[in-house]
Formats: sequence, C-alpha cells, structure tokens
Amino acid sequence: MIRLESLTKTYASPQGMVTAVDRVSLEVREGETCVLLGPSGCGKTTTLRMINRLVAPTSGKVFLAGRDTEAADPVELRRGIGYVIQQIGLFPNMTVAENIGVVPRLLGWPETRRRERAEELLTLLALPPAQFASRYPNELSGGQAQRVGVARALAVDPPVLLMDEPFAALDPVNRETIQDEFQRMQRKLRKTILFVSHDIDEAVKMADRIAIFHSGRLVQFAAPDEMLTHPAGAFVAGLSAATAR
Repeated sequence: MIRLESLTKTYASPQGMVTAVDRVSLEVREGETCVLLGPSGCGKTTTLRMINRLVAPTSGKVFLAGRDTEAADPVELRRGIGYVIQQIGLFPNMTVAENIGVVPRLLGWPETRRRERAEELLTLLALPPAQFASRYPNELSGGQAQRVGVARALAVDPPVLLMDEPFAALDPVNRETIQDEFQRMQRKLRKTILFVSHDIDEAVKMADRIAIFHSGRLVQFAAPDEMLTHPAGAFVAGLSAATAR
C-alpha cells in the first residue's frame, strides 16, 4: 500500500545543507500498522509528512497503492489520507459531529450522510453519539478529543492513516485506554497505518512492524519480536533494553 524509495529531505541552514531524511526505503503492506520510532530530530515526522506532501521530498519517491504521489494534486492527495496529530486541531466553533464532517463537507456530502457517518464513527470509538455528537471541543476530555480526531481522519474511509504521536499528550491511563480502543478499531477496519512514536513500549504494543530511525536514516525495519531479539546494532539494542526495563 505504501512504498518509499530512497526518500530524502535536505534543508539549507547557516552551517550548510542539513539532511533530515537520508535515502529511506521501505514498504508497508495493506492493513499493516507500521510505527516509525526514534528520538526527537531523527527524521520520522519529516518522513511521515512527505507521504501526504505536507513536506516536499528533495529526492526519492512515495507510492500509494502503486501511484506516484508526485503526480497527484496535493490537496486531493491529502483528502484521501487520514491524518491525526498530537495537538488534534479540532475547530472550537464546531460541534463534534461537524468536526468529523469537515472533509465530507468539502467533498460535497449531504448533511444527512455526514451526520450518519459521524454517528457511525463515534459508536466505533466508544463515544455514544447521543452524548457526544452535539458537544463542542471544550466540553471534551483529552482522551475524548483524541478519539474525535481519529474519527475525523476516518470520515471518508481512507485506505491510509498517518498518525504523528497522536497519544503522546495523554496521561498514562487515558493513553492506554485509547490505545486499546484504537487496536480494537484497527482489527475491524484493517487500515494501512503509519504511526510516529518515540515510545518503545507503545511501538511494541501497536505495531505489526517497526521502522527505527537514527540521525535521518532507517537503521532497522522489523516486527517487534525480531527487533527485540535481534537488534541491528548498538542503537537499536539500547531501545530494546529500555522496553525490557
């Protein structure tokens, strides 16, 4: 579903050119959850944002379902990809149902269909529509708002979902609860998901495969068990030791 070929991003700085992402190649199968894991500044979020062209690659290719994204209109491309961020970004003047219906409204869906889709997704994410559809973002807890953000990303049933540290701001109890709800949802929907995290325990719990980044490079791409038992070098071994503690 997702294929990256030698994906590279460089930036100009006062000290010269800086390589944020260095020739990253990987493939994510349909229905798979892949976690991009690594410390701050390692290139994982930049890689994620090159997939929906919020960041333009310097070189290399991104393919979605075999389609070169460079040939796609960026706005149309983004409307067909779910995107969830840590800050959530709900519109404060819109109800929960209206927030979920933002992209469907842009695509011309009638109001009745938008409302039905919002109610379907709220039910899926354990937010009863009768209680939550008419609420505003300031009436939600952090965990509830994050679930609404996930619902909004799923509104037009995109095959691909990009998630940039979506649960990092939640307290540990809410975080574990929404992780469990998300896994339940994924077992039903089987979306293809790229999920950025800096938390090794979250990666092991959520991922089918983990892409480990260090200094802009992909240093290992493996299933969680393989990463833990056969780390590719000292950096990955250090991450594996952290989860063992």
